[in-house]
Amino acid sequence: MFSSKTQSKTQSETRSKTKTQTRTRTESKTASRTRPGTKSAAKPLLVSAGVALAAVTLGIVSWQATAPAEQGSAGSAPAAATPRSDTSAALRALARREPGDKLAVGRADAPVVLIEYSDFKCGYCGKFARDTEPELVEKYVESGTLRIEWRNFPIFGAESEAAARAAWAAGQQDRFAAFHSAAYADGSKEKGFAEPRLLELAREAGVPDLDRFKADMAGEQAAAALKKDQEEGYRIGVTSTPSFLVNGKPIAGAQPLGAFTAAIAQAEEAARP
Repeated sequence: MFSSKTQSKTQSETRSKTKTQTRTRTESKTASRTRPGTKSAAKPLLVSAGVALAAVTLGIVSWQATAPAEQGSAGSAPAAATPRSDTSAALRALARREPGDKLAVGRADAPVVLIEYSDFKCGYCGKFARDTEPELVEKYVESGTLRIEWRNFPIFGAESEAAARAAWAAGQQDRFAAFHSAAYADGSKEKGFAEPRLLELAREAGVPDLDRFKADMAGEQAAAALKKDQEEGYRIGVTSTPSFLVNGKPIAGAQPLGAFTAAIAQAEEAARP
């Protein structure tokens, strides 16, 4: 009996060992088949991660900076280190300086260019447009020191985008600045930017041909211009409005007038031969 039990036990262990070896070989083959696929799938993920990291890094370098002397104001962002020289050069190169730019005021060859990324439904953008921008135009644009280039950067939904297209359409009839002022007037954004309201703003801005205005507003050129501005902003890490570049120096938020005058003075000094 003892011998029979021992033999049975030995046979059972042999069968178990054979099953284990078979399972091990099967798992090894499966792993060898799936490993190349796993490696291939990981590669796009690594590429995507690299792109995301680059975008995040540029965003941190570009847009956590603001004028250090003017902190704590409404709509401001905390200060950070000055961008590296290569990043600053890339940001300075964003100034288009196109003589026929309908969304710009000031000489194309002005020593200082202020680029503004803004949204018509943004309260702080309105504050800057009412309280600060007119003084910059009077003091620096009219003297030939400063050029202001606007970038439509709608982030508050469909009405923001509609207002941006409307502003571009008004610009095609040389009424962008007037439309900009009307849309940013105190209490204007509370009325919304549905199409009847946009037509009302166009009349207020003195747009001469309202039929053309409506066609331009709904056209492909307006959509393409808006996309160009948005892609530029996202590419350099803009995440909020208003955001500014003064000859490549970032200023985040509706900072007080002194932050802009200091940045303009510094940029003008640096631009001298």
